[in-house]
Amino acid sequence: MSEPDYAALIDAETWAYIARLDAAYPPDAVAMSIADQRAAYDTMCKVFDAPYPKGVGARDTSFGGVACRAYSAGPSDKTVIYYHGGGFVVGGLESHDSICADICGRTGFDVISVDYALAPETVFPGCFNDAWSAFAAISGERSGGIVLCGDSAGGNLAAAVAHHARGRVDGRIVGQVLIYPGLGGDMTKGSYVAHANAPQLTLADLEFYKTLRTGGAAVLQGDPRYAPLEDSNFNGLPPSVIVTAECDPLASDGEAYCDRVRAAGGRAVWFNEAGMVHACLRARNCTTRGAAFFDRVVDGITALGAGRWPYP
Repeated sequence: MSEPDYAALIDAETWAYIARLDAAYPPDAVAMSIADQRAAYDTMCKVFDAPYPKGVGARDTSFGGVACRAYSAGPSDKTVIYYHGGGFVVGGLESHDSICADICGRTGFDVISVDYALAPETVFPGCFNDAWSAFAAISGERSGGIVLCGDSAGGNLAAAVAHHARGRVDGRIVGQVLIYPGLGGDMTKGSYVAHANAPQLTLADLEFYKTLRTGGAAVLQGDPRYAPLEDSNFNGLPPSVIVTAECDPLASDGEAYCDRVRAAGGRAVWFNEAGMVHACLRARNCTTRGAAFFDRVVDGITALGAGRWPYP
């Protein structure tokens, strides 16, 4: 299979964004030490940070023994629980601070960002356990609907929590918004092959992160806490909005997940945004396509939080 023509697929604005990102967090970052990767990632995130929207405040707290940051724009009975991306290896409360603040400002919902433990210091299922502990505590303390949300590795955790919540915390999750999530799809076909060498995320990067996440152990089969697409039961999941990037090896996971939810009789919609690359949430303030991508995310969170399904 020939490599996609990224020069044609990706517009000039997005290439300029990629150049700024690569200057702080190089494409070969996985060759760096873990400490250096994390430092470079945090530096890159600061390049794209923006001031909080007017009226949004935040405070550091904890839920279920897990460090969190809670954002509020005023009284709200809806809560977005956000799990950050970073391959389960990099990222934290600071890396996605302005993203969460923007979601709070745009939706008016409370947002709680979860600082789950990272690999290689903590291997699976440690990251999931933190994600679940925070969710269980938040759902126990706060009234009103909960929207699960996350990008990349965080999209995996959001979906894993949604699957695990069935029969345990029924009725609290009113929806989930998964942003270019890695859900454990078949890495031998689809976007994994077509976009194996895409800008910003490659198949080799995914293999590196997978090894760290498992501590080198064999890939777990049939465990939706690890790979939601491995679940044998897709019944009873919340309405799901999945937003992926066309030029991303993970795009097929969004399509497969949407199809599985629909096949089980649930509500799901998948948007694969043209010309976008992995981690393009950071392009929301500097590119037209990035802004439209973020609009998809915000519109999904807003609709699900309000109990609406404005999709076909």
